[in-house]
Amino acid sequence: MTTVSQRTALTPRHLTRTADRMSFIYLERCTVHRDANAITAEDADGTTHIPSATIGTLLLGPGTRITHQAMSVLGETGAAVAWVGEHGVRYYAGGRALTRSSALAEAQAVQWANVRSRLAVARAMYRLRFPDEDPAGLTRQELLGREGRRVKDCYRAQSARTGIRWHGRKYTPGDFAAGDPVNQAITAAAQCMYGIAHAVVASLGTSPALGFVHSGHELSFVLDIADLYKTEIGIPLAFDVAAEDEEDVASRTRRALRDRINKTSLLDRCVEDIKSLLLQNSPGPAVSSDQDVVTLQSDEGRKVAAGRNYGDTTDSGEDEAMLW
Repeated sequence: MTTVSQRTALTPRHLTRTADRMSFIYLERCTVHRDANAITAEDADGTTHIPSATIGTLLLGPGTRITHQAMSVLGETGAAVAWVGEHGVRYYAGGRALTRSSALAEAQAVQWANVRSRLAVARAMYRLRFPDEDPAGLTRQELLGREGRRVKDCYRAQSARTGIRWHGRKYTPGDFAAGDPVNQAITAAAQCMYGIAHAVVASLGTSPALGFVHSGHELSFVLDIADLYKTEIGIPLAFDVAAEDEEDVASRTRRALRDRINKTSLLDRCVEDIKSLLLQNSPGPAVSSDQDVVTLQSDEGRKVAAGRNYGDTTDSGEDEAMLW
């Protein structure tokens, strides 16, 4: 009987790497179904075929229906799926990791479980966001204070650059229209970035919940990763969109962000940033995320082959292979 480690279908070599995928596709008012290994979006204008393995995140807006078969192929190819409101104000995820190795997940757990290494990763995240500053030696409270000031400075700088009057960040959960156009654009950009970060985090097999800056939420690590690109990409783009026109801000922000992400190869960068953050000072040899191998933990950090019974032996002293 085939064991988990020996399965041949859906290995990473057969799937499109996260970095090579489209960042996200937004659909609304259509029926999503499956045709072979593609998904189809059918509406009044006809049917569009989309290769499922090229999708990072599928955003399903109002008026969409999706079949069980479509969800099945999306899960098999590791795509994240999000049911969102008209302005993308809520995210629900599904899918499976593209990797078969637990190396990154274990490294994340090790870094997170130690207070010192957790702070070291938080400092490294700050350094990625603001490379002109050295956060070495800063406490968590000092990191939060500096981050808050830098974000406020970013808002003021973008306001001066675009000529848009800035009255502060305002977002009322459940009431997207309550904000002014630039706040609506910032919210739309943030929600899309959360979806993209969630797709990458899930596809690498890491835990969305084990955050290093954020804590206590099922998406803490997703929020950490999305924030890495807030002041560089999300906020400036939102001001640009709002400065062009105040109408239809949310959908124009999504389209502009999708184009910017693809142009700057952000998915590739996001993958490398996560690996760099989690594998820094990580004990033990690096393990390829493409390895489809199951091992058992033994003493002193040793790992032994799975698929064997270590309690029963044959007369020759050889381990019996497990039959399941």
